[in-house]
This record gives sequence, structure tokens and C-alpha cells, in this order.
Amino acid sequence: MFSSVAPLARLNPFHAPHLQLLQDGVRKRPDPTEPPSPSRSLAAAAVAEEEYSCEYGSLKFYALCGFGGILSCGLTHTAVVPLDLVKCRIQVDPQKYKSIFTGFSVTVKEDGFRGLAKGWAPTFFGYSMQGLCKFGFYEVFKVLYGNLLGEENAYLWRTSLYLAASASAEFFADIALAPMEAAKVRIQTQPGYANTLRQAAPKMFAEEGVWAFYKGVVPLWMRQIPYTMMKFACFERTVEALYKYVVPKPRSECSKPEQLVVTFVAGYIAGVFCAIVSHPADSVVSVLNKEKGSSASQVLMRLGFKGVWKGLFARIIMIGTLTALQWFIYDSVKVYFRLPRPPPPEMPESLKKKLALTE
Repeated sequence: MFSSVAPLARLNPFHAPHLQLLQDGVRKRPDPTEPPSPSRSLAAAAVAEEEYSCEYGSLKFYALCGFGGILSCGLTHTAVVPLDLVKCRIQVDPQKYKSIFTGFSVTVKEDGFRGLAKGWAPTFFGYSMQGLCKFGFYEVFKVLYGNLLGEENAYLWRTSLYLAASASAEFFADIALAPMEAAKVRIQTQPGYANTLRQAAPKMFAEEGVWAFYKGVVPLWMRQIPYTMMKFACFERTVEALYKYVVPKPRSECSKPEQLVVTFVAGYIAGVFCAIVSHPADSVVSVLNKEKGSSASQVLMRLGFKGVWKGLFARIIMIGTLTALQWFIYDSVKVYFRLPRPPPPEMPESLKKKLALTE
């Protein structure tokens, strides 16, 4: 019987490194000529070093998460510039651009296919900076707020934790995004104003000063903070639900590609809800950045309830795909750089005992 147990014992990753089971049940004594074996704790640390490139919550971890945010937001938003351009034009001129298909056909007829790429530069730079702050600071605030709450409360209030961490991160992310977002909307929605970022930025500064780049930051917060809160909280809880109710095996038994598929699906589901909750503010931002001297409240009153929902279908397609790709790229960066990727949270043992769920 022992002969069948011994091979299994050797495969156990938590066995003591200086012990070795033999088939006859005799413990082998260490050879005095061999160098001393590391202790159990050092061996565990070595395994951790081989598995992860850095410690969870370290500066390197946050920096690489920020880099993942740059790639996930900068690349994806730039890839959907044509759809974003049409969406913005539907919002600011619904009489001319009545639908997605009409918007594309009118744009191509007036500006050619090259016209669909208008605003790509401020989109790339702006959303790269936003991604750096959004994902990087989210990880910072999630750890910070989690430590303040303690292990048990962090689990019980995890949805509130996700909401608070993402809202805090987006507050700073929008300050980084606002100047480029203002230039992008001017280029895309005002024919003849400017064709490139190099033309738009000096012109905006000459007309309205620094205020031209930051007058949209408040409505940007109105749009992006609810969007990001939904994006992160919905994603985190959807991943948790998918592994619990849909995926037929625990996350620890899933391969990296299988885990990334779950990430993509959860990201798309979160993206649909993101588009809905943030669309009214997105409409206000598009009109506000186009017009001079208008305030967010004036634009909101003029658009009315029906007007703020113009272009929603295009935004659901765009944001759903965007969010799924962003989470996929972000998680792929973590896999590539071997960053710690904690599994969905489980109830702490101390809390189980308090709730009498353990013997």
C-alpha cells in the first residue's frame, strides 16, 4: 500500500524539501557531503518567486498594472475611433446623422475613408493616460481600502470596496483624459475646425485658454465615474459568478487561456451595463465640447430626456466590445509579466466560524 502512496507524496508541492519517502518506508538521511537544503519557508518563497515576478501590492506590481492599463485603454479606444466619431456626430447633429449607417455613409461621402480616422491622436494619448490612472490607481485603492476594512469586512463589503476603489481611481484618470477628450470632440464634430491634434490644441488655447481643455472635466466625471464603477464592480462580481455557477471546474484548475476567456465574457457583460449608465453624461460631454460658452446644465436642459439617449445603440456596441477587450488585454499583460492574479474572493475562515459554517 505504501508503494502507491509514495509517488503521490513526492508530487505534493508542500512536502518538506529535506525529506524523501522511499518505497520501503525508510526515511533517507541527508548526505553530509551535500550542501544543506533550504528550510520549508525558503522553499515556499522560492516557489513564489518562480510563479510571480513581484509581490502583490508592490511598486513594481502597480507600475506594471498601470502599463497594462495604457495598452488596454489606448489601443482599444484608438481601434474604435470610426465608431466613436459617428456616435459623437449623432449626438451633436442628429438631424444630419440619423443612425449609425447614415453617419458612416455621410462621413465617407464628405471626407472619404480617411475622415473616419479623425481624432485618433488625442484618442490614443488621452485614453492611454486615462488607462494608466484607471487600472493602476484601482489596484492601489483596492488594496488601501481593503486593508482599512480588514479581511472580514473587505469580503462582506467587497462590492462597495470595488465601487469605492474604481470611483477614486477614475477621479484622477479623468483629469488626465480631459484635455485630449476636448480636442478629440472638436476635431470630430466641428467640420473645418482642425484635422489634427497639432492644429486643434493651439487654436483651442488661443480662443479660451486652459479652460478650453478642462471645462468638460465635471461632465466627464459624471460620465466616467458611474461607467468605471459599473465596469469594475460588475466585472469582479461577474467573474465570481461565472466561476461559481457556469465554469465546470475551479479557477485553479483552469488553464491561462481558459481564464482569459472568462475574463473576456465578464468584460463584455460589464460593458453593456457601463454603456447604459454613462450614456446621458456622454451626450452632454459631446455637445459641451463642441460649443463655446455653454455649461453642462444648459446643454442637459436643451437636450431633454430623449436627446441624451441619442446614439445609445452605437455606444452599447462600442463600449461592450471595448470593455471586453480592455479586460482581456489587461489580464493578458498580468499573465505575460507573471503578476499576482488573486482568485475570486472566498469567505475567510474566521468569518465562517463566526457564522457557524464550519464544524
